Amino acid sequence: MLDRARLLRLYRELLLDGIVPFWRRHGVDADFGGVLSSMGEDGEPISGDKFVWSQARWVWTCSALYNRIERRPEFLQWARQTIDFLLAHGRDSRGRWVYRTTREGEIVEGATSIYSDCFFVYGIGEYCRAQPDAALLQLARETLQRIVQRVEEPDFFETAPYALPANRRNHGVPMILTEVAGEFAETAGDAAIGGAAWEYAQRILRHFWKPDRGVILEFLDRQYNEVPPPEGTYVMPGHGIEFSWFLMHRALRRGDSHAIAQAALILRSILEQSWDPKFGGIYLGMDTEGRAPFLPHAETKIWWPHTEALYALLLAHKLTGEQWCADWYGRVHEWSFSHFPLSGAGEWRQRLDRRGNPVSTVVALPVKDPFHLPRAAILAVQLLAAHDLGNAAA
Repeated sequence: MLDRARLLRLYRELLLDGIVPFWRRHGVDADFGGVLSSMGEDGEPISGDKFVWSQARWVWTCSALYNRIERRPEFLQWARQTIDFLLAHGRDSRGRWVYRTTREGEIVEGATSIYSDCFFVYGIGEYCRAQPDAALLQLARETLQRIVQRVEEPDFFETAPYALPANRRNHGVPMILTEVAGEFAETAGDAAIGGAAWEYAQRILRHFWKPDRGVILEFLDRQYNEVPPPEGTYVMPGHGIEFSWFLMHRALRRGDSHAIAQAALILRSILEQSWDPKFGGIYLGMDTEGRAPFLPHAETKIWWPHTEALYALLLAHKLTGEQWCADWYGRVHEWSFSHFPLSGAGEWRQRLDRRGNPVSTVVALPVKDPFHLPRAAILAVQLLAAHDLGNAAA
């Protein structure tokens, strides 16, 4: 059995006594707005560059801290200052959200990642629950409309840090749109957008999820056909784990017990295949046929698949009551909390090698991102404190 009271205290203390003070000290940019995240594990600055998706994620984190944990004015102040930075500097001449700016806001790299757009929608959706703003909500709605259109165009490739190969679809886009559109629909009260979020989830279940192999493939062609290896046999376990709880949230809203069970099955299958039997921990990438994986750093143990698994397992246990959820939670918790926390810092390391030793290798982005760990902790606190399941997924 899970000691829910102990876990509630642990995650709340991690948030308010660890994560928040760390980012107040090292991240909040009082001079130019936004958050500084181009830093080493301990908060030592590497550069002043600002990745727009990290800025937008920070908006979500600060807004969710206010909405779901404690109504501290500083949380909304940090969110608003970051929104102002994004509005002033985050778009190109065509209104597209760019990838990277300098600390002051000069564009360094343009609109090479649709995830910048996605996380702007996500952050604004959460912020507007605390501070309703019709103009911001409309801008987020227009951004979402552009995302939906762009990802269906045959020349779409903007998925930095890993550009999408020609004639390909990836799991990452419908995965994030399941969550982004679903949460935005809740804020905007828009049933059509909520329906679109559900359709993105169903698209994954119809095409990317392979129940006979128990995996979610990361790449298909534009017609949703499988492609040759190693591209076509590449799996990113963290994305599948993340999708499992996105699907649980959407299914809970719809009262769909079958979809909840399916999401739990996906979660269990991915964990069983991606857990390192020798050293423990979840691989960043895998090949379904045992080849060298398509994307680099596959054997590394990165923080975010583990944070996603911690929350997904708590949610699956609460929704299904099945013992395997508690057993797997204990395994992931023990490994994560014995390897990732930075002593005395209040935050976690983000990159380990296969054996669990710290590495300085850049994986995807040269940042310490203020998102996956705080989001998992926020949602865990909300879930563990909830008296009913509706409040747990709100």
